[in-house]
Amino acid sequence: MTTPSVPRRNVLRTLAVAVALIGSTTPAWGSAAFATEPQTYTLTIKHLDRTGHATGKYTTNVTGISGAGADESLRPYDASGTTTMRLPKGRYMLDSSLTTGKETDGTDWVVQPRLDLDHDTTVTVDARTTAPVDVRPPDSSANFLHSGMFVEVRHDGATRMANIINSAPNLRVGHMGPEAEAGSVKQWFDAYWKTDTVGYALGQTFTGTRALTGLTRQYSAQELATLQIRGAARPGATGTAFFDLQPTVGPTVGASQTMAAPSTTTFLVTPQRGTWDIGFTAPSAVGAAPNRYFANRVAVRAGTTTTQTFDNAVFGPALTDRPAVERDGDTITANIPLLADGDGHVPSSPSYDTAYTTLHRNGVLADTQSGMPGRAEFTVPPAQASYRMTSTVNRRGATGATTHVTASWTFTSGTTAGPAPVPVSVVRFSPELSPTGTAAARSQLRVPVAVQGAAADGRTRSLTVSVSTDGGASWTRVPVDRGAATIQNPASGTGVSLRAELTDVHGNTHDQTIIDAYRTQ
Repeated sequence: MTTPSVPRRNVLRTLAVAVALIGSTTPAWGSAAFATEPQTYTLTIKHLDRTGHATGKYTTNVTGISGAGADESLRPYDASGTTTMRLPKGRYMLDSSLTTGKETDGTDWVVQPRLDLDHDTTVTVDARTTAPVDVRPPDSSANFLHSGMFVEVRHDGATRMANIINSAPNLRVGHMGPEAEAGSVKQWFDAYWKTDTVGYALGQTFTGTRALTGLTRQYSAQELATLQIRGAARPGATGTAFFDLQPTVGPTVGASQTMAAPSTTTFLVTPQRGTWDIGFTAPSAVGAAPNRYFANRVAVRAGTTTTQTFDNAVFGPALTDRPAVERDGDTITANIPLLADGDGHVPSSPSYDTAYTTLHRNGVLADTQSGMPGRAEFTVPPAQASYRMTSTVNRRGATGATTHVTASWTFTSGTTAGPAPVPVSVVRFSPELSPTGTAAARSQLRVPVAVQGAAADGRTRSLTVSVSTDGGASWTRVPVDRGAATIQNPASGTGVSLRAELTDVHGNTHDQTIIDAYRTQ
């Protein structure tokens, strides 16, 4: 089942109460009250249906942009089809959706990005000025799911928005009124379709002086990029996962649906909409906290396939765009994901049994903290010192999906005037595994090895990788050649463990051990 995801921005309006309606009391000329009252004008809005007759089947929003009415936001209505109000002088945006009362007839959405109220004004919202929105995938058998259109208007340093969400494909849109300033009107449209085997996310962006009047586009397969969302499952485990997909940039309504784990869901998306964001919730045991992953700003290109795999081995340490270890004055804070999945996605609630982090200062244990894996906060003396931080996480019943991780870092540090990152690194192992985290027994497996953090980008002085097939009781060093280690897999049903030891060019070190990184079958 596919449903619209929640729009990224809250573009729904609240109704304003500070509006002067016709017949309200006006202060006497020359009085102090009159002098402080904003200058107001009458705005009359008439609504006509597709036959040109007055209609009461409409929803109209008037939103202030600049001037004395900048904070106005109201939804006027009169069943006659004509509504009148008094508003302060200023720039407004008007949008109105009209219907016939029959869902099969669709909606007419009229947008006036620029309404300068500097005299008594009458505007007519006419459904006959709209044109169809017809944006379709290449497969004529695809079923329409939903769409969203958003208009953003910028003027005098202010930004205002309007939107319409549709569960039927028969939307018509039209521009009303004068043109706005160059580049001040931005519009997004996203439509989602689906067949039995593939989904379509068709998004476009427009910038100019007017709102759209109609939009027609039939995409060819060659114009679209393939985005595969691959949900894995630990050995012996299955379940139902949940994911959502939406463009990174701009207001939007996305697609959300369930999928079996393990399995792969395929979407064809429009590259011109920019990068895409994916959220993935892995199957979890009854009563357990949902474990959610995110892949943001996924780049796509027409004619190519991009795959994001979630919740698969090798689970291990990873770094993100925030500092993993930071010192602020005399406080050292660690926030290092120890159980990121094989693609580097960080879990929100990883399953584990015990986790703790220790900090040694000049060879002496300073503190031990338990809690979330890789997270700790230590208060230390201000003087420069040598530190060793070690984080450990254990989890039972996860053979072939990491039962134990230990990662340690050495560095020197003294008090700081503010937040400052501590130079730490991790090593990522990224073999091609089955959707259940397994590799073929008694065969060679190429394991890409990548360094993240302070030792990345040529700042590694030394790096060694070792493998164990007896749960870490003994280790065999394997060479790293052209960014990968080659491992001779043991017999079926064996857990393979991985260890890395590195030193960066400044002498900071990192050791990490992953027990049961993957399993053979």
